[in-house]
Amino acid sequence: MAAIIASMLAGCSTGGTGGIRAIEAFQPLPIPPLAESQLDDQGRRVFDLDVRETTTDFGEGEVAGTWGANGTYLAPTIRAERGETVVVNVANNTAQTTTLHWHGMHVPAHMDGGPHSMVDPGTTWSPTWTIDQPASTLWFHPHPHGRTGEQIYRGLAGLFLVDDPAADPGGLPDEYGVDDIPLIVQDKAFTPDGRLDYTAGSTTAVGFVGDTLVANGAIGAYLDVGRERVRLRILNASTARVYDFAMADGRPFQVIASDGGLLAEPVQVESVQLSPAERAEIVVEVQPGATTALVSRTPDLGARVDAARIFGSGTFEVLQIRAAQRLEPSDPLPATTAQIPAADRAAAEHSRSFVLGGRVINGRLMDMGRIDEVVPVGRSEVWTVTNQSSQPHNFHVHDGQFRVLSVDGSPPSQLLSGWKDTVYVAPTTSVDILVRFETYTDPRFPYMYHCHLQLHEDQGMMGQFVVVEPGTDASEVSAPDQGHSASR
Repeated sequence: MAAIIASMLAGCSTGGTGGIRAIEAFQPLPIPPLAESQLDDQGRRVFDLDVRETTTDFGEGEVAGTWGANGTYLAPTIRAERGETVVVNVANNTAQTTTLHWHGMHVPAHMDGGPHSMVDPGTTWSPTWTIDQPASTLWFHPHPHGRTGEQIYRGLAGLFLVDDPAADPGGLPDEYGVDDIPLIVQDKAFTPDGRLDYTAGSTTAVGFVGDTLVANGAIGAYLDVGRERVRLRILNASTARVYDFAMADGRPFQVIASDGGLLAEPVQVESVQLSPAERAEIVVEVQPGATTALVSRTPDLGARVDAARIFGSGTFEVLQIRAAQRLEPSDPLPATTAQIPAADRAAAEHSRSFVLGGRVINGRLMDMGRIDEVVPVGRSEVWTVTNQSSQPHNFHVHDGQFRVLSVDGSPPSQLLSGWKDTVYVAPTTSVDILVRFETYTDPRFPYMYHCHLQLHEDQGMMGQFVVVEPGTDASEVSAPDQGHSASR
């Protein structure tokens, strides 16, 4: 079977400027360890992240300069339950100012880890909040204005898994590292002597595009599977590349969750497309002794974008999956996985428009000293996001999750029917999303909205909004001093 998979992939060209080079799977997929924690005297679950500049041997020659937390590359997986209060001690032991943003998390603005919460070298930031959202696969990454892309590229990223035992439908693969697998997907480029190169594709319209696929920090990774079904929690942590994930042999699989948690029911598909920062949880069935592969095909970026020219044409392997000769049985998937309220456009009390063009939103570059939108807490709003350019963009909103109401006037697909925090917006199309910000207000500390293609974000395709109590006077609203630091 492995020879058949290799033959199928070899027959697919990786032409174009951004193709991924073919590498036969040769090493086991690393599984990021679960972050250790302890309860403090207030009953809060405390995690410690030691952020360092270090080196990693990718097997490309010389060791590469990388960033990691509690290790040389990536970060451990943080896992906590809904209802727990957490503290994350972020110790910055690098030579650069950085921060960590809790992507997809419902969190107070001053704990969100955006560009106003910078952690200076040699200091520690200790955000704390109570988790109040459904079970989901979230992530965390740096967010310094103008330097986010390279710090993520160097390896500073990790998953944040939220569990909700009270709403667990049962029947889903759930043993971390055994049949419940984190999969952080990135593309890299290397210099001739084996160092990471972040300049190779930085002049393209979308930003950096590499020629080497890395899964959980490994090139040429395979996964040994010992059960009938395996759950892959896929994160697109690339800075620009869009993936269309499928199985090499064309078999269908079940999508059970999107960015913000479980879908109402499993959705059977043959592929799932993720732009940078998007996540999906999929369940794949395997047969005893068989080898298959998770691959990526040329994505569909919309009629006005030649994706093959940007990312290369054809199919490349992301992760080889090797099933044991004898497999432990897996429970059948539940028919219903979550109770999700209907996305009711009629409930919206206000609407806003966000026009994406070039590197600006609504004609303006990011300004750390300017608040672009003021949003009353607890009010449902429709945000219309329009990509008026010929370039691909996506749109991420801080502080939780939203619902997709329509894509260019049509109802969203089943894969967009759940909770989302990032959505792809094709050129000359519009996406309507339903947002509602609960609990936290702060007229002087903003959240962000931005394109998550990192070159675009770093060049200023970002805006700021504050969530306020209804009736807040305009004089009370302002951005924090740009010299603000979260460090202690």
